[in-house]
Amino acid sequence: MKLINLPLFFLSLLLGSGLAVSGDQNVKVETEIEILAEGLDHPWSLTFISDEEMLVTELSGNLRRVANGLLNPTPIAGVPEVLFAGQGGLSEILVDPNFADNGFIYLSFSAPDADQPKLNRLNVIQARLEGNVLVDHKTLFQSHPPRRTAAHYGARLAFLVDGTLLITSGDGFNYREQAQALDNHFGKIVRINTDGSLPEDNPFITTPGALPGIWSYGHRNLQGLVIADDGTVYEHEHGPQGGDELNLVLPGKNYGWPAITYGVDYSGAMISPFTEHPGMEQPLKYWDPSIAPSGMTLYRGEMFPHWQGNLFISALVPGDVRRLKMQDNQVVGEEILFTEFGRIRNIVSAPDGSLILVTDGEDGKLIKVSAKK
Repeated sequence: MKLINLPLFFLSLLLGSGLAVSGDQNVKVETEIEILAEGLDHPWSLTFISDEEMLVTELSGNLRRVANGLLNPTPIAGVPEVLFAGQGGLSEILVDPNFADNGFIYLSFSAPDADQPKLNRLNVIQARLEGNVLVDHKTLFQSHPPRRTAAHYGARLAFLVDGTLLITSGDGFNYREQAQALDNHFGKIVRINTDGSLPEDNPFITTPGALPGIWSYGHRNLQGLVIADDGTVYEHEHGPQGGDELNLVLPGKNYGWPAITYGVDYSGAMISPFTEHPGMEQPLKYWDPSIAPSGMTLYRGEMFPHWQGNLFISALVPGDVRRLKMQDNQVVGEEILFTEFGRIRNIVSAPDGSLILVTDGEDGKLIKVSAKK
């Protein structure tokens, strides 16, 4: 574990990035940086199971435990086999709200289809953590139909305030037109109960031809998902070349992809001439050029009082964190932070109010950002 003192001067960062100063964004904050773990193989998601203990997924298929700043060299056993290819692998981990009593965790991952091994699906399971082993596996969700591509899975999980589970399911890259249809899981947010059944008030449960688990649609590759205390759902997704979006998501709404977009194809070709259309929702914010948003947390801690209520978004290109100041569900300010670590795969709020950054790649690190004492 390495400890570094690092002063952050928000004003200089803002001036250097060409962003305007607004509100409390010129507050000087001094931080300490701890490298909690390194040598992780494509770490993707992280969750705390106690104040000092966390579980980390590696996209390559291992689930790792970090306790009191030490990485356990032995991966947790009982993790399902995953398809580690392209953008696929072991993705999200989420703990049950009653984890202390039931030991349940939820994992999302890509895996070959049981009947057509050349195809694959996004899967979500529930399992119980018993010591260093996952037991009592139960499959809660499999995306439909299976896909040929190993890209754009989405794969984020979050609990709504009513205890139901949201699952982001990306457009599979080659299936983007399907994001506008309700007979598939491409480009959707899905809502289920924690036993895998479907809530009776899902918006399309009585719509002929629609998959009844769909909660919202018209998305691309959704990799940020947080729920505010009042139930507000924030989601971000990768655009194509330009057009990354932050959305406020409501059930039954259409978020436009690919009929409307602020980006273009990677070849430079036009995807759509439209950026808005009746019946399709507008993002709270979009980025052009792209920042490749990869994770998100809503800060509620006491360690950094000026950050309370702000959204923090990790980004892969060129590699930084975006602090978004929110007011009345609108973005009223943005800061660029932590540019020195390269591609950042995820950002998580810790129980003590610090932030944990997860760096990307085959030598990934967990970096703890705390207020300087």
